[in-house]
Amino acid sequence: MPPKLIIGVIGAGSATAAGMAKAREVGRLLAERGAVLVCGGLGGIMQAAAEGCHNAGGEVIGILPGADAGAANPYVTLPIVTAMGQARNVIIVQTAQALIAIEGEYGTLSEIAIALKLGKPIVQIDSWPQLKTGGQVDTAEEAVTMIFNALKEKSG
Repeated sequence: MPPKLIIGVIGAGSATAAGMAKAREVGRLLAERGAVLVCGGLGGIMQAAAEGCHNAGGEVIGILPGADAGAANPYVTLPIVTAMGQARNVIIVQTAQALIAIEGEYGTLSEIAIALKLGKPIVQIDSWPQLKTGGQVDTAEEAVTMIFNALKEKSG
């Protein structure tokens, strides 16, 4: 059996209601397609995406900035503690085969930059529109479809 795809969902710990709704939908769609979601494991966009994925029966990896697995949001099925603070962003991006950024602040910007440096497919929803990442979309469905298409193209 081939390994599951691991898709990162990145975004701010504080997000708008619209961003949270889009993140939940992205999480649900990823679970329905059999992907594993990886995120920072805390609140905001991370928690909303994890909730959508978990509630649809999916797996959620949370790469936590601290040393306490109990700090993970309740939808993380596999918490990974790092005690690395923001440096854990590199692990999130390295773990994911592709990423979806929803809204976000400077931590999200750092993850986008790392993904671009590593040549990982990345799609954005309402996140850093001035960056050329290969995809700015409006909906969760568009983001997930674009990510899966990019991964299919990349694998040949």
